[in-house]
This record gives sequence, structure tokens and C-alpha cells, in this order.
Amino acid sequence: MLELALKGSKRYYGWIAFLLVLIGIGSTALVDQWMNGLKITGMSRDVSWGFYISQFTYLVGLAASGVMIVLPNYFHSYKTNKHMVIFGEFMAIAACIMCLLFIVVDIGQPTRMLNMIFHPTPNSILFWDMIVLNGYLFLNLLVGWTCLQADRQHLPHPQWLKPFIYVSIIWAFSIHTVTAFLYQGLPGRHYWLTAILAARFLASAFCSGPAILLLVMMLTEKFTSFKMAKNAVKTLVKIIAYAMCVNMFFFALEIFTSFYSNMPGHMHPILYLFEHASTGLVTLMWTFIAFAAISITLLVTPRFRNNLKLLPWTLAILIIATWIDKGLGLLIGGFNPTPFETITPYWPTVKELMVSLMVYSVGALVVTVLFKIATSVKAEVGHSQKLACGCSTEDGCTCTGEEAAAEA
Repeated sequence: MLELALKGSKRYYGWIAFLLVLIGIGSTALVDQWMNGLKITGMSRDVSWGFYISQFTYLVGLAASGVMIVLPNYFHSYKTNKHMVIFGEFMAIAACIMCLLFIVVDIGQPTRMLNMIFHPTPNSILFWDMIVLNGYLFLNLLVGWTCLQADRQHLPHPQWLKPFIYVSIIWAFSIHTVTAFLYQGLPGRHYWLTAILAARFLASAFCSGPAILLLVMMLTEKFTSFKMAKNAVKTLVKIIAYAMCVNMFFFALEIFTSFYSNMPGHMHPILYLFEHASTGLVTLMWTFIAFAAISITLLVTPRFRNNLKLLPWTLAILIIATWIDKGLGLLIGGFNPTPFETITPYWPTVKELMVSLMVYSVGALVVTVLFKIATSVKAEVGHSQKLACGCSTEDGCTCTGEEAAAEA
């Protein structure tokens, strides 16, 4: 099926070329990092994790979020969103690749990653993080590619694949739980030292991840013949709404616990982020609160939630809010104040951002290629026309082409 990725319009090849240019630009900064070390970043002795690890954390959530589409289909026989499962799995593949790349660039020299293989340390959470990420990548490659190939050949999905599907669903929860354990097992880092951190990570993942997936699929609809079933979109938006409410509820619990107990160690990171940090960071953190409130208001109000023209903006606001919280504030708040009650300001450097842009561009390239293959197969087997009518892909469809166009 790889040959399908080589057939496309000028706009498709233009987008591929643009991503390759971004990868090339970011690669120059990466080579500089290999030659001169991590001193080109904003990290220091006191801030040993930076933008790379914060993006890794956020993207693990994107990888895990695919379960919100796979689980209803296989555990509850909710077939309405079956056509979206393959896109969730392919998005998870791209997210896992980006996660692994962020780890590689964070350790400085890529050869160091072999130490974890040749000198395994099962007592380290990092070792298990490597296991679950690579395992989840393999499971999504196996399940996604096999299912798409069966669809192309008009064959039912093989029965031997079901155990791998069920394992992947459980595995999705494990990858973000293990990532949370990396943070919450560190004494002296009070912003992370909370039993609810894993639950916060999962709630954040299950709102931001599907929001990103849905936005990408809306773009896919715009530039291809593929169409999503409206009922599937409405169901996914409701899942995003519930998850965002739970995410902010958990955040409010942290605020209440810290300030009602009057524990300095737990209050100081929050006060630093929202009051004492640089003006830019404080502004971003309050933007997170405002955008979270706006997105929840729009998502829980049926009139706004069901407005397909407003929906992309709602999802974008939610993604920005969760990224500020989890992709920036979480890490900086964990390192400041330090265990010695000092402040070590951190902000990513230009070269650090260039390397990160390279990794994101690689992920976008993987998503583009995989989605191009998936949409081409869907068009070959006629799924798009059926889904535009709201029909199941397994059943017959009685609506006409004109009706399908009207529904789409």
C-alpha cells in the first residue's frame, strides 16, 4: 500500500516539500547540538529537563488518546466511529515516533540510547517507559496496517488480531501512566509529587488528543474525498467535553489541596507560575485558565458544541490551553522553586525550538503519508460515500450520490 503515498496532487507534494524544508532547517540545529552539546539549550544543572521532555510528555498523551476511538468500537460495539479507528491508530504511530525522537534529542548523543538496551535497568521507570512506548508503536503498526490491508481486499479483519487490539487498548493507559510515574516519583518536586498526577495526565490526554485528531481529520475532509459520519463527530466531541471538564476538575483539586492545607512546598510552584515568573510565562498561564474556561463553555453548550463552523475554533482553543498547562507550565513549575528554595528561570532557546520544530515536522510528515494511504484505501472501497450518508461500512447503503453530497 505504500505506493498510494506516491500519488497525489501538486498541493500534496508541495506540503511534503515544505515539511522536508522544515526538517532540514531543524537538522542544522541538531547537528550543532551534537557538536557542542546541550549547552545550546536553555537547560542547566538545576533545570535538567526542558522543552524536549515537556513536548514528549504532551505527545504521549496524543498517542494514548487513540484509545478513545478504538475502545468504544471494540469494547462496546459502537460501530458509528469505526471508520475513524484507523486514523486514531495512525495518529498514535506518528505521536510515538515524535515521543521517541524527543527522547533521542534530549539525551544529547543518539548513541546513548543504546545504553538502555545493552545495559537494561528494570528498577528504572525510564526503562519501562521505553518498553511501553516501543510496544505501543509496534501494536498500532500491526493493528492499523493489517486492518487497512484487509479493508482494501474487502476481507473481514482477521480474528488473530483481536488479542493485539485489546492489549493495545490497555497499553494506551499504561504509556501515560508510566510517563506520570517519571515525574511523581521525584522527591523535592512538589508540583509533581501528587498521587493524582497520572489521572491528570490521562484526563488531559483524552481531551487534547482527540481534539488534535479531529482537527486533522477536518483538514483531511477538506482536501480529500473522505467524509466523517456526523454522529461519530458528535460522539467524539462529547468525549472531549467530558474529559476537559475532568481535567480542569483535577487541576482545581490540586489548587484546593495546596492552598487549603497551606503547605509551602505545594503553594510555591503555583504562585511562581501565576505570579512571580517572567511576564510572558505568567501571561501564558492565565491564558491557559481563560482558554480552558472558554473551551468548556463552548463544549458543554449544545448549541455551540454542534456548530460545525465554530467547532474547529473551540478545539484549537482547547489544544492551546492544554499545551500551555502540560507542554510548558508542568515542567517549569516542577523545577521552580528548586529544593533549595531558589529560582532558576528556564526558557527554550531558538536552537532548542528549531530542533523541536524538526521533530514536529517529522511527525506531520508521518501523519500526512499514513493519512494519504488511509484515505486512498477508503476511496477505493467506497467507504467515504457510505459514511457521508451515515451508513455503516459493513452494511449496504441505500442513499443516492445526491443524498450523500447533501449529507456531506
